[in-house]
Amino acid sequence: MPSTELTTKVTSGSPYQLDKNQVTRASSALLRHIKSKQEEKEKNATKKTLIGDNDEDEEDSPLHNEAVWLVLTTKKHVVDKNRLKPGKISIPHSLNSSPSLSICLITADPQRAVKNIVTDPSFPQDLTSRIDRVIGFSKLKARYQSFESRRQLLSEHDVFLADDRIIMRLVNTLGKIFYKSSKRPIPVRIAEIEKVDGKKVKKDPKQKNNNNSDEKSSAFASPLIVAKEIEKTLSCAPVQLAPATTASIRIGSSKFTSEQLAQNVEAVVKGLTEKFITKGWRNIKAIHVKGASTMAMPIWLASELWVDENDVLENNAEETKAIEGGKKRKSTGDDEKLLEDSKKTKKSKATEDDDEAASLAARKQKLQQQKEKALEDGKASISQNTGNATKAGKKKRQSTT
Repeated sequence: MPSTELTTKVTSGSPYQLDKNQVTRASSALLRHIKSKQEEKEKNATKKTLIGDNDEDEEDSPLHNEAVWLVLTTKKHVVDKNRLKPGKISIPHSLNSSPSLSICLITADPQRAVKNIVTDPSFPQDLTSRIDRVIGFSKLKARYQSFESRRQLLSEHDVFLADDRIIMRLVNTLGKIFYKSSKRPIPVRIAEIEKVDGKKVKKDPKQKNNNNSDEKSSAFASPLIVAKEIEKTLSCAPVQLAPATTASIRIGSSKFTSEQLAQNVEAVVKGLTEKFITKGWRNIKAIHVKGASTMAMPIWLASELWVDENDVLENNAEETKAIEGGKKRKSTGDDEKLLEDSKKTKKSKATEDDDEAASLAARKQKLQQQKEKALEDGKASISQNTGNATKAGKKKRQSTT
């Protein structure tokens, strides 16, 4: 019989690692489910266009290229600002391998320097053909102020790359239309970095060059380095954590095989634990994989819900012994006393209830007798009054006669 376990514990080594068999099983099951849903949609589709069906590659259509996400749940919130900055993790199987990919590159000012780099003869031609637009930050801020213009910009390109020096300023500039979608700008390093003996040299912001041409040429790296950084970024999974306990990272699509998806999962989890998640594996609660509209399938679950051992309260040994001893003493001699007391209280309550009932009955009988006596006295007084009245009337009639 096939195993029905959701997750399996690691038999050897540290428990803080993925089980490759579990990841492969979950990936293959998820891909089978997504493909079956795609086939159902194709069968149930009633509206089919007669013109232009063959113009677009079916494999690149949204129906055949559904995104697959890795959902990570942490035990504590990620609050470190450096870890909340947009980042990327290198993966073995790229998400942007299509030759018809449309790239928009957002750079720091001046944008003319980056355009010259992209059109340079030493820049790879296949990468130049995919970069459709290069726009500086100042022009982006001035030209795309309305919501409709930003939405149009979002629909015109597949991937947005941004200079890592201005990546945090783009949140207010691009707005929620970008940051609620899966096309958030991915940081890329295109600035020149000076190194001395293999170490980076930080520039003094107070020092400024008088020659503007030298400043423009030294602000960005050479065309070969920029091309290498862009290609490296395209083969990465973008990561942007929120100050919460749940994060979603796109790791593949429905075109991937289960082995490719499993390799991307391992690479992303390794990058998250080493760079983005505070305290690494100790802070991870669960890891799932899911499609855009499917259930989340677990691939790793933590056996404990705390991060540090100090978070767990331990009882003092003397207190536990005293509590156990007190329970034993109560169970030996005090139980009989408690039973006797409870019986006495039950009896006393029963006798009290009987006495109250008897007193109530006596009071009712006494009241009834008082009522009867009052009625008799009233009748006697009425009859006496009537007799006196008749005698007085007779005397008056005699006196008149």
